[in-house]
Amino acid sequence: MAISEIRCPKSDEELDAMLGTPSERLIAFFQRARIRRLAILGIGGKIGVTLGIAAATASRRAGSGTEVIGVSRFSDSEARAKLEASGVHTISCDLLDEDAVRALPDADAVIFMAGKKFGTSENASLTWAMNAIAPINAAKRYLNARIVVFSTGCVYPLAFAESAGCDEQCPPEPLGEYAQSVLARERIFEYYSRIAGIPVMIFRLNYAIDLRYGVLHDIAMRVWQAQPVDIAVRNFNCIWQGDVIERALLSIDLCASPPRILNISGPETVATSDVAKYFAAAFGKRAILEGEDRAASPGYICNAGLSFGFFGYPSVPLTTMLRLTSEWIAGGGSSLNKPTHFQTTDGKF
Repeated sequence: MAISEIRCPKSDEELDAMLGTPSERLIAFFQRARIRRLAILGIGGKIGVTLGIAAATASRRAGSGTEVIGVSRFSDSEARAKLEASGVHTISCDLLDEDAVRALPDADAVIFMAGKKFGTSENASLTWAMNAIAPINAAKRYLNARIVVFSTGCVYPLAFAESAGCDEQCPPEPLGEYAQSVLARERIFEYYSRIAGIPVMIFRLNYAIDLRYGVLHDIAMRVWQAQPVDIAVRNFNCIWQGDVIERALLSIDLCASPPRILNISGPETVATSDVAKYFAAAFGKRAILEGEDRAASPGYICNAGLSFGFFGYPSVPLTTMLRLTSEWIAGGGSSLNKPTHFQTTDGKF
């Protein structure tokens, strides 16, 4: 399907199906990868459910026989039902419970997605536990697997768009306890990779776009509701969640010891004000911009050029993400009501 032909889904079910439909490249990967069992730890989050569905669907269409195991506490029973219906075998497990993690099934490959961000300011100890102790339990359990570790561009220092963003050679300078704890997650997997030879990929992502949440959704909703958009953080990067899913699963092939680090985002560095004006024109509303009178603030600007060498450019460009987001919101599409707080520059989440 040509990019211009991508139709905006009319329901959450259609959107989940769109995000969970594997590409031909992903199906081919499962045909040749010889993965007997794939464990997705922390599958119950925003990206995990559709990633699990895509993996199970790709395995089935490839005829690879790969068993997909989805591990989470599963506070959302609806998410668990969706996964089971797609062919994912779900296991309820608290990843902070070492004995419970030790009892998980063996796996050839692991996608580690567990973590905590929002609410850190109120309960920093839980954030540190989820972002540091759970990785220890997982690394010790899966010493013989390839592990793709979800991380974030928030481990980098803040940057302006003129800098072209932080690439993988940029030393981490995490600001605030959330980013510090995510760097701890990375270092723990790096430690076990170095001492035990575990092949690991550090998957530094910002920001994933699903029509129900993400930076574009945040800005569009504020324009739709005639609320001001803070443009003090002038620029950001983003990438379609379907492309994130494909890249995460393909990254199993790129795991290495010591770990490989890869930034995951789109090629465009977009201006916050331009996005607000686009949605204003699409909705027939006025963009109320705040922060024009303040000095520009740096943000989390990611240079994902290295990833394009492995995967090519994302299949869904910024222009299409903008159109789909505007059509989704104007059509009464749902929201997860989980703001990204991309304007945050003090590290407090």
